[in-house]
Amino acid sequence: MKKLTRDEMAKRVAADIPEGAYVNLGIGVPTLVANHLAADREIFLHSENGLLGMGPAPAKGEEDDELINAGKQHVTLLTGGAYFHHADSFAMMRGGHLDFCVLGAFQVSATGDLANWHTGAPDAIPAVGGAMDLAIGAKQVYVMMELLTKQGESKLVAECSYPVTGVQCVDRVYTDLAVFDVTPEGFVVREIVEGLSFEELQKLAKVPLQYAPLSEAA
Repeated sequence: MKKLTRDEMAKRVAADIPEGAYVNLGIGVPTLVANHLAADREIFLHSENGLLGMGPAPAKGEEDDELINAGKQHVTLLTGGAYFHHADSFAMMRGGHLDFCVLGAFQVSATGDLANWHTGAPDAIPAVGGAMDLAIGAKQVYVMMELLTKQGESKLVAECSYPVTGVQCVDRVYTDLAVFDVTPEGFVVREIVEGLSFEELQKLAKVPLQYAPLSEAA
């Protein structure tokens, strides 16, 4: 079994974003998706600090310190891209104008609840940012994360034990071991990495799973 790298996960997410979509990439690992969108596909990337038409990361030495995303990473701006006020950016997010958002997560529940801003640790700094607005405002919410914590615990859970960002908002979860859809019946496995069986995945996930690969669903 070979786990997907974060770049490979980002490439997999990028493959599911359709032409013409307006997409927010959350802070952290989801920003890697921008580097895997084909140049011949028109997809509009949004950043909550007030950017639309964001491109991939700049080449080394070509960074512009005044052109950054919400995570303070250097980005590029495609032809036709725009800057605007933070309030206008949040109006886009809350008003249902984004087709997709891609967020990281600490936990996703079987009913699609999302926990991605605080683990409850007393020394942690709460930093919800715009995640709540994205979770309820985007038409579809994709989560990109490793399946297991560093301690080997599954991030797919029956119920979130961490503070919840959004309720019943997650549509699909992309991990280093499998892709899951969140359905009224719970988690449905759509893809598994080569060399890992469904039974082995079930033991790792520790929540009930159903298996309906995309190839069969088509």
